Amino acid sequence: MTNQYVTVVFLLLTFLIANLPWLSDKFFCIRGVHKKSGWLRWFEWLCWYGLSFGTGFALEYKIMGSVSPQDWEFYVVTLCLFVVFALPGFIYHYDLKAVLRDS
Repeated sequence: MTNQYVTVVFLLLTFLIANLPWLSDKFFCIRGVHKKSGWLRWFEWLCWYGLSFGTGFALEYKIMGSVSPQDWEFYVVTLCLFVVFALPGFIYHYDLKAVLRDS
């Protein structure tokens, strides 16, 4: 696999992971919860962000041999990108699910 394919697969998996808290009613897709609150979904989302962020660092180290030093702007951009990736699942859970259920 070339570096380009690894990057594309990583971004697609990150997109999927960012939407998991809103698409699944199980905690970390493992344990069933009676009613998953919004705070629990946000906590789960933040943990998924940490996992994908760590995986990105590991992939960079594996591919490049070292990790490039970054300033705070990089971390803010990755967090904002993860927020944008999570938007479809968030909209589905809080807006679209009720509309689809009523029709």
